[in-house]
Amino acid sequence: MLSYPTERHLHGYSQFSASAVAAQIAHARACKTFLPNWNGPVDRPALILIVGNGVHLRSNGIDGTTTRIVTTEQADPSFAFANGMNPFRDTDWMAQRRMAFRDLTGQFYTDILDDVQVLIDRGRGAIRLATDGHSIRVFVRRASDYLIGGTYEVPSGLGGTFRVILKDACDTFAIVQNCGNSAFWEYEQDEAAPMSRERAARQGIGASTYSHKRCEDFDAMQPYRVPLDALMELDDRRAA
Repeated sequence: MLSYPTERHLHGYSQFSASAVAAQIAHARACKTFLPNWNGPVDRPALILIVGNGVHLRSNGIDGTTTRIVTTEQADPSFAFANGMNPFRDTDWMAQRRMAFRDLTGQFYTDILDDVQVLIDRGRGAIRLATDGHSIRVFVRRASDYLIGGTYEVPSGLGGTFRVILKDACDTFAIVQNCGNSAFWEYEQDEAAPMSRERAARQGIGASTYSHKRCEDFDAMQPYRVPLDALMELDDRRAA
C-alpha cells in the first residue's frame, strides 16, 4: 500500500530488472537511517517509486553515498529504472511514461520490498508493478497465464467469493462474469400464508410463517473488471 494518501490516481504499469531492484533492496537493508515519508520518520528499509525524470525504484536508505533528497527532477543512473523509461538511455522515455502514468508525477513510498524479494528469490528476471491510486501491486502472473473462458473465484466484497468465468484479461485487469453462484433469498413473515413445516425445513429457515420476499441473482450481474491478481484458482484458499 502507499504509505501516505494521494488525491490523484495512479493507473500505471511498469516493469523493472529484478537484478537492479535487488541492488536497491540490498542498499536499503545495509542502511541504519532512512528517508522519511510524508507521515514522518521511517525505521525500516523500503523501496520508493518515483515518477518524474523517468520512472524508477530506489532505496529509502541513507548512507555516505546518499546525500541528496529524493526529487522527481533528478535521477541517478544507479537507480532501478522501468523498462523504456530511463532518461539516460531511452530517447522516448517521456512518451513511455505518459502512456503508463498520463500526466502524473510524484514520489510514492511503498511496502512492496518483501514481496519483491520473494520473487527475486524465486529467480524472477523482471518485477512488474501496477498502481491504481490506492495501492502499488506486484504482479506475479501475466494475463497469458490465465485461461479465457476458465472458471475462477474473485473476492465478492461480501466477505466471501464469487465464482466467475474469465472473459478477457490484460496484465493488470481481468473482465469476469459471475457464473454458478447460489441466489440470495430474503424472507418476510407472512401470517396470512404460512409455509408448511416441511417446506420451511427444506429451505433451512426454521419457521413456518416465512415466505419469499426477494431473490438476488448474482449470476445476472453484468461483466465487471477486477485486478488480475484478484483471480484465484478454485483450489486457491487465499483470504477474500
